[in-house]
Amino acid sequence: MIRPPRFWSLQRLSVPSLLLAPVAGLYGWVAGRRMRRKPKATATVPVICVGNYVVGGAGKTPTALALARIARAQGLNPGFLTRGYGGSAREPLLVNPDLHDAARVGDEALLLAEAGPVVVSPDRPAGLPLLERAGVDLIIMDDGFQNPSLRKDLSLIVVDGATGIGNGRVFPAGPLRAPLRTQLIRTDAVLIVGDGKPGDRIVRRAARAGKVILKAKLEPAAMQVWGPRSFLAFAGIGRPEKFFNTLDRAGVPLADVKAFPDHHAYTAEDARKLLARADAETLDLITTSKDHARLARQEGDLARLRERTRVFQVRMHFENEARIAALIAETVRRVATR
Repeated sequence: MIRPPRFWSLQRLSVPSLLLAPVAGLYGWVAGRRMRRKPKATATVPVICVGNYVVGGAGKTPTALALARIARAQGLNPGFLTRGYGGSAREPLLVNPDLHDAARVGDEALLLAEAGPVVVSPDRPAGLPLLERAGVDLIIMDDGFQNPSLRKDLSLIVVDGATGIGNGRVFPAGPLRAPLRTQLIRTDAVLIVGDGKPGDRIVRRAARAGKVILKAKLEPAAMQVWGPRSFLAFAGIGRPEKFFNTLDRAGVPLADVKAFPDHHAYTAEDARKLLARADAETLDLITTSKDHARLARQEGDLARLRERTRVFQVRMHFENEARIAALIAETVRRVATR
């Protein structure tokens, strides 16, 4: 995953964005045309897609986990469908955390597997039979909003309130995966995570388009007591600085932080350096659930790093959970009558 360039976040027209406009125009035309294709397959159960408009992370996996929790409270048996970003699996695979590691299925799949059956399948429709055999009656698709291969019964788009859609331009001139209008037309609801003017701008655009507006915050999954030692925090996610800021707000005593690229595959050398620094400066180690999952089923120094590292777990807290529950129930009823 590339690290977002600074000009993607600028609201004014920048020279790099202007120079990349022709390439962005072609990319946007291709992406928009692809999104307008008719779906090749329709699942026998409702499909809720948790997506985003831009390149990078916005909180899709915590949102998917929260949706599954709400669905289970309604008596449903949800399962997950994901392409397994960062993993090597190329054929549909039912994830087994006791057998599979992040190198095989990706870190998101391992986290989702804690909440229900997960099928990793780069070809989304090809993964449907495995989920059907697993007995799910609701599919939550983590990412894939721009992929037209599978019909979506509810498209919930997650937007980081602090970053929004950046400069509003299509990749590579900006962070958008496809022209905003094309994406907005196919959106059912927009979930703004956290506060910020960039998110407010998306709220206004989505509201004018008649879309459901939802709000949420990522918060610690449980209250914890920190100390007496300070921490060295490390993370290889889309916006590691967001994680570090969250630690600070939660009162975690941070001595320093170390950022890695998104979906970083940790090496033994990475582990040795982190462990050596923690030992030399008498620090504890802390990281995200995704990074910790990436260290599962490893040996040697990587296994030692996982054992020595605390996990800062977060959960998605919806401002109006009843509205989310109603959307899920409405989707299930609508699909049952088609």
